[in-house]
Amino acid sequence: MPLPFLTADRAFDAADDVALPYDDRDLWRRPYRPGPWRVGVAALMLLLASFVLFAAIIIAATDSLSSAGVVFGVAVVAIACALRLLRMGAWVSAHGVRHVSFFSTRTVAWQQVSSVRTVQQPVRWLGLPRTVQGQALLLVRQGRPAETSSPLLTTHNADFLGREDAFDRAADAVEAWAAEYRRG
Repeated sequence: MPLPFLTADRAFDAADDVALPYDDRDLWRRPYRPGPWRVGVAALMLLLASFVLFAAIIIAATDSLSSAGVVFGVAVVAIACALRLLRMGAWVSAHGVRHVSFFSTRTVAWQQVSSVRTVQQPVRWLGLPRTVQGQALLLVRQGRPAETSSPLLTTHNADFLGREDAFDRAADAVEAWAAEYRRG
């Protein structure tokens, strides 16, 4: 008895690009999956937070509650950082495009966008100061020069490092959203 949902030959990405008829276009959605680097770092942070929470329980049972509270606070900060790390990236909806970074979030309405294009330029490697040659998806706002815009996605960030096909699909998806909603 074949079980097609358990086989490895099924094309997972083929059905993901098609919008379902009940999808709400007003909800914010990420047009790609988070990359393995981002998910791996967040998983390690959550693992560390679990050990710190266990330490907080031991400290609460053996020592003062104030010390346990401080250690519990450290665990909560680690969990919040891991969740924010998973939330980072580019999000689209019928309202516009949202770029979520670790400390800030920028939202641009589609009416303010003059172009969305993929360019070849030096990009930061995993968000570190080191730059390498790669591709970036730039969003240029109306009335602002293209040189001042920061990239939404790059081929060397935590979502697309080593996954150039995924970058191409994500860039095409964001460009399609922009083409659909800028004229409407």
